Amino acid sequence: MKRLFSRRTLLGFLILLGVSGIVSAKDAQDSPLSVDEVIRRAVVRARSAEARTGQTSYTYTKLTVTEELDGSGRLKERKEKIYQVFFQGGLTHLKLLTVNGHAPAPADIRKQAEHEANTRQIIGSKSGKASESRDNFLTPEIVERFNFKLLDEKIINDRRTYQITFEPKRPALPVHRIMDRLVDRMTGTVWIDAEEFEIAQAQIHLGSEIDLLGGVVGSLKKLAYTMTRTRVGEGQWFNTFSSGDFEGRKLLDSMRIKTRSQSSNFRPLS
Repeated sequence: MKRLFSRRTLLGFLILLGVSGIVSAKDAQDSPLSVDEVIRRAVVRARSAEARTGQTSYTYTKLTVTEELDGSGRLKERKEKIYQVFFQGGLTHLKLLTVNGHAPAPADIRKQAEHEANTRQIIGSKSGKASESRDNFLTPEIVERFNFKLLDEKIINDRRTYQITFEPKRPALPVHRIMDRLVDRMTGTVWIDAEEFEIAQAQIHLGSEIDLLGGVVGSLKKLAYTMTRTRVGEGQWFNTFSSGDFEGRKLLDSMRIKTRSQSSNFRPLS
């Protein structure tokens, strides 16, 4: 259960909602854009980004903190991990450097591999990689499961963004993957960069409880997730901060997991 809705697994979903576009700022400002047009350009951008993934490679440091609480809110376990991340050829590879300030034990390495296998199952990866292409996963299949509404514009990191809310369509579309069941209960807000149509911020919430593996393993009844993405280099965006609060049931025991992640020290790979 814990692995099924850990930060990276859910990150796999959040990463699925990322959005982007290839129009210039001047074109975007010539006339107001409808929400459908913003999303359409975002899908185009995501597809073009996948085609350009081999052009630039980056490495950076990622710090993650995971806290597991019991049903009364008392801290049971806290883990702080530092990774060296390599983004090459459109794929993201993580090397675990430390766990709570010490070199990772063999059990930590094994858990990391198991977690990546769970992530592939959740997101429906076919290539055998934990990350299919990049930090963003925007596909027409995901977009068609939501209704979008353009609310306002906001300046984030000195860049103009579109504030857009989303909610699942009703009735829901047919479910083909585990992730589809989760997506169909998600609502939230995204702020999309008005020049490059990348997601700059996101706030995601679970609208209703969902059973995991038919309820036998457990259930997820609360999910609150925020994410910030930053432009690094020419047209390259990465997740730089996220936090999550997940509450559910593992077998017969209630549990709660809080997460935080921060990435820094971005630099190109030669």
